[in-house]
Parts: sequence; C-alpha cells; structure tokens
Amino acid sequence: MKKYIVLCAGLCLAMSFTGCRSTESAYKKAYEKAQAQAAAQQVSTTQQTETPVVTPVQTTQTQVTDNYDNVSVRRESVSVVNGSGLKDYSVVVGSMTVSANAEGLQQRLKAAGYNAQIAKADVHGQTWYRVIAATYDSKADAVRSRDQLRSTYPDAWLLYYTR
Repeated sequence: MKKYIVLCAGLCLAMSFTGCRSTESAYKKAYEKAQAQAAAQQVSTTQQTETPVVTPVQTTQTQVTDNYDNVSVRRESVSVVNGSGLKDYSVVVGSMTVSANAEGLQQRLKAAGYNAQIAKADVHGQTWYRVIAATYDSKADAVRSRDQLRSTYPDAWLLYYTR
C-alpha cells in the first residue's frame, strides 16, 4: 500500500509541475507589447519637444496721461495773513495753531526759494495757520508741485481756495 501512495504522490507532483509551466510564446508576446509601448511613448515625447509656433508680438504706442481729477483736494475758506495772495489751488506743507511756528516754517521755505505764504482758517471753532509753499491756477500744476514737495514734507496736501 505504501507503494501506491508514493506512486500517486509522484504522479500528482509531476502533473502539478507540467500544468504550471508557461510557454515561450507568452514571454515573447509580453516583450513585444512592452516594446510597442516604449516606442509609442518615445514618439509622443518627440512631438512634445518640437518648437511651438509663436505669433509675433505687435506693439502699439500708448500715451500715458495723468488723471488729476482723482487727486483729493480740501476746500476751505481762508484769509491770507502773510503773503501776496492765493490762486485757486495751493500746496499746504504745514498746519499749526501757533502763528510763530507757521512763520518759522514760512521763513525756511522762503530760504529754500519758495514764495511761501500763511493763510488763516477757522476749523470747528479753532484757528489754524496754513503754511502754503506754492499756489497755482491749475490743479495739475499744484499736484506736480505737491508730489515734488512730499520728498521733504511728506504730509503736503492740496487746498482749493474758496472766496
């Protein structure tokens, strides 16, 4: 009986090894499929690296104009205390409640070459002395002057003189 068991076990073992053995054609098909995929990927990579067509840039001339309408201007009724008179737009570089301080700033501006003036304004029941560095008929000129003065007087602002 042992002989039959050993013989059966040997036959089962032989059948299991022969049933799992793959053929050479299966390996060959897998290899060819991998080669085809690699070739297709290489073709798509080559197409992506080609130089794209670039449309030339067309340049146009544009003229930049400043929009001075958006610049804020404070409207006040003031009276000239020390100076030759105000035009419509003025550049204020200092505003003080003490007239001696305003006169000191006016003297420094005159020494720097400005036609500085002092104007008096009543704001909420308090007297303020506005030190004006320059005065202009046009808003654009006043804005340019204010921008230039802001390098020295960063709080410079525009005043529209209402009579």
